[in-house]
Amino acid sequence: MDFGRLITAMVTPFDAQGAIEWETLGRLVDHLIEVQRNDAIIVCGTTGESPTLTDEEKAELFRYVVRRANGRCKVIAGTGSNSTAHTIHLTHEAEQAGVDGILLVAPYYNRPSQEGLYRHFSAVAASTKLPIMLYNIPGRTGINVEVSTTLRLAREFDHIVATKESITDFDAFTRLVAESPEHFRVYSGDDGITLPVLSVGGYGIVSVSSHIVGAQMKEMIEAYLAGRVADAAALHQKLSPVFSAMFNCPHRVPSPAPVKHALKLRGIDVGGLRLPLVGVTEAEGRFIEDVLNRFF
Repeated sequence: MDFGRLITAMVTPFDAQGAIEWETLGRLVDHLIEVQRNDAIIVCGTTGESPTLTDEEKAELFRYVVRRANGRCKVIAGTGSNSTAHTIHLTHEAEQAGVDGILLVAPYYNRPSQEGLYRHFSAVAASTKLPIMLYNIPGRTGINVEVSTTLRLAREFDHIVATKESITDFDAFTRLVAESPEHFRVYSGDDGITLPVLSVGGYGIVSVSSHIVGAQMKEMIEAYLAGRVADAAALHQKLSPVFSAMFNCPHRVPSPAPVKHALKLRGIDVGGLRLPLVGVTEAEGRFIEDVLNRFF
């Protein structure tokens, strides 16, 4: 399974009462595919506020996005949690919805050992035939999936096909690329290092900024792959302030608050956030608007 080079971890639109806004969700899916040129969409990832979505909401989101995408891009369901049994349950829901693959975040908070991580991912892999993307984000989970553990899983399961690495350790990126089996892809989980990760052999990006600058990111990726490295570098430099603004405006702001505000500024109002997350402040909103005005 090839999920493509550009993947958006999609926000979940909410109405004023905090319920899922389905009509806006449909517009957003179309926007990500037709305007922002995404190869795949992740539903119910961290950017989709998965911790505050119920299982029933997640299952309906899986079904809705599969129907709306209608084969125009791959749909990847975020089914990972810090309970192996619960992860397997959500994975079965995703299978029934007809998704193309699943994203499995490392179990958070309970901080398992590397052997515990291996057994967790192995148990989920044994329960499904869906292609699997692992997700390593130590800053949120409190645990790092070590390169040796990821390689062990990739070598033992043909349908573990990728990893999303939200790290800045380029030695780890390089070793993952160099030692992984042929079927396995390494994705950056950080917009700002998309181009550097490609330069050490990474395959693509699982992005937040691609909600609003996906087409330009796709152009950067294609320029690099075509050997037009200077063009790719110029695009990276132009995109860099946008990447930064989606997480630092000007100080650290939890995602997806900045990108939800940016989408509203670009004409797609996806509503607010569910507590404990809150929207950007007035000053943060002005900062994002200024960055986007300079870019566009």
